[in-house]
Amino acid sequence: MKKLVILFICCSLFSCNITAQKGKRKIETFKITKTDEEWKSQLTDTEYYVLRKAGTEQRFSSPFNKNYKQGTYVCKACETPLFKSEHKYDSGSGWPSFDREIKGNVAFSTDHNIGYARTEEHCATCGGHLGHMFNDGPKETTGIRHCVNGVSLKFIPKK
Repeated sequence: MKKLVILFICCSLFSCNITAQKGKRKIETFKITKTDEEWKSQLTDTEYYVLRKAGTEQRFSSPFNKNYKQGTYVCKACETPLFKSEHKYDSGSGWPSFDREIKGNVAFSTDHNIGYARTEEHCATCGGHLGHMFNDGPKETTGIRHCVNGVSLKFIPKK
């Protein structure tokens, strides 16, 4: 009986800890805020799924994955400049990858959605989900890989 009570107490403690961790996600406010209906009217279903629901597009589905033109990648939802083409590289991951962001225009948070911590990236202006940041980028530059959903981007060619 004593072992059963101890087991019950341990299970209760772990259960409370897990529930508390899930509730700790920081809620940010962004310069551009819209209702779900406003976002849905502005974005395609796939853009809405990725940018507003933190979804992921299928690997190798973005034409930006192999885009080698000079220009700037901006947020599809609000056109905030996010990444420069000179910082883009082919990571082989199947998503557009950059070794650095335009400082101040990308916000970061921690996501535990798949069972471990990852650095999630958002547009700092509208909060749109962009992708994730990893420490397996090119060692000769920053060592960072911004793994971005192409559907969350719009490309503005250099004039």
